[in-house]
Amino acid sequence: MATNEARIDKWLWAARIFKTRTIAADACKNGRVGVNGVNVKPSRMVKEGDTVSVRKPPVTYSFRILRTIEQRVGAKLLPEIYENITPQDQYDLLEMNRISGFVDRARGTGRPTKKDRRAMDAFTDFEGFDFDSWDDDED
Repeated sequence: MATNEARIDKWLWAARIFKTRTIAADACKNGRVGVNGVNVKPSRMVKEGDTVSVRKPPVTYSFRILRTIEQRVGAKLLPEIYENITPQDQYDLLEMNRISGFVDRARGTGRPTKKDRRAMDAFTDFEGFDFDSWDDDED
């Protein structure tokens, strides 16, 4: 099961950091995975002792490889595969993001906010508007 080296995309999948190998390979291609501080391609070989950083916005996770594997293992065996060395400030950032809610929601997507709802109500509220005073001759 253990070898001296493993492909980074296979290792990320086998260590349960990504759900599928395709997602792991895409993360490598998009520059979200680094080994020893250098962004890597999916075919990069990693060995025991390497430090892997994985950016899953808003957090960058860091792992030290204890064992190189290419076959997926159960969650109970993960402490034998890698050591999580992610700094505490990254977890604090994750907690702040979770508490703050929809910070990254693009404007105009999702449900309207209270402010949006009030603006729509004000726009559609015609009470107080005098249609008789409307003059079509002022073109």
